Amino acid sequence: MEIRGLGGLKRLTLAAVIAAAVFPVSAFAQSVEQFYSGKTINLIVPYATGGYYDTGARLVARHFGRYMPGQPGLVVQNQPGVGGISLANRFATGSRNDGLEIGVLQRALPQYAFVGFQNTNFDPLKLTWIGSLSGYETDSYVLTINKSHPANTLEKLRASGEKTQLGAGRSGSANLLYSLIAKDLLKLNVDLVRGYDGNATIFLAQQRGEVDGLFSDLSTLKSANADAWNRRDVVPIVQFGRKARLPELQDVPTARELVSDPEQREFLEFAELPFFIAWPLAGPYGIPADRLKALQGAFLAMAADPAFLEEARRMSFEVDPVPGPKVSELIAQAAKTKTALRERFLALVSQ
Repeated sequence: MEIRGLGGLKRLTLAAVIAAAVFPVSAFAQSVEQFYSGKTINLIVPYATGGYYDTGARLVARHFGRYMPGQPGLVVQNQPGVGGISLANRFATGSRNDGLEIGVLQRALPQYAFVGFQNTNFDPLKLTWIGSLSGYETDSYVLTINKSHPANTLEKLRASGEKTQLGAGRSGSANLLYSLIAKDLLKLNVDLVRGYDGNATIFLAQQRGEVDGLFSDLSTLKSANADAWNRRDVVPIVQFGRKARLPELQDVPTARELVSDPEQREFLEFAELPFFIAWPLAGPYGIPADRLKALQGAFLAMAADPAFLEEARRMSFEVDPVPGPKVSELIAQAAKTKTALRERFLALVSQ
């Protein structure tokens, strides 16, 4: 090769030769398979072990790598902290954005970022969304009231002069938030008894008559309060997180059926976003496009794998996957919500 007169194209040619000699297989020249071969993907769960997000992450870790080019291993790392906000903030810096660090994000985080809640310093539109294990296709967020309570229908809950007591968790809990939303949006005549440690304690309080009802996932209700549900001691009143009625709850209206005003409907759709991305898997800003495509493809292939689905069934873990681009689309739609409606949502969250 001739390199006389170091000018123009020949200067570039010389630089390429030197680069090839010093970096024989540079990162940007690698295929996706070459990059992932022999490596490990860190799957971060910003919660302690044993919960919904952690259980799903460990299920994913046992299967995901088989569908990735290069078949990398996956290791779950539990890093509890601020409901996942700290992890999303870290992803926003673009650090470790080579595709070897991904994480499970709490489903309400995009909402919180859009309303500027607490210490959210990330843009949901810039995160790389790999997919969601659940779009809530087979579940419903339902308000149940004790059958023995006088106001045990939607009409009575709106008209009754007697306050109905709904049990709710601590600040940030979904049952607290949606109790407030139902009270504000559907004009339910309810008071909230706050501060319970999870649904199990509220179910117990409901059985004792200390509270009259609560919001919960139907799946949670049927497992953690099965006796009351099977005996029909509790009555479903309204279901959130649904565009149409769940087949199992055909007699129970959705919140969307009860809201006809366009602006109220826009607020409700923003409020319900987390249900349609119920178990989201994401990565930092700027993961290379080819690696992100591989991650998204592996996620969908895994979610259709009979071995994966059988293990999920044995664990009673509902799987109805949402592709990464669809997650991005839903988040982009939420980003268009009017500022006044976001401020209204923030006011409720801040309670």
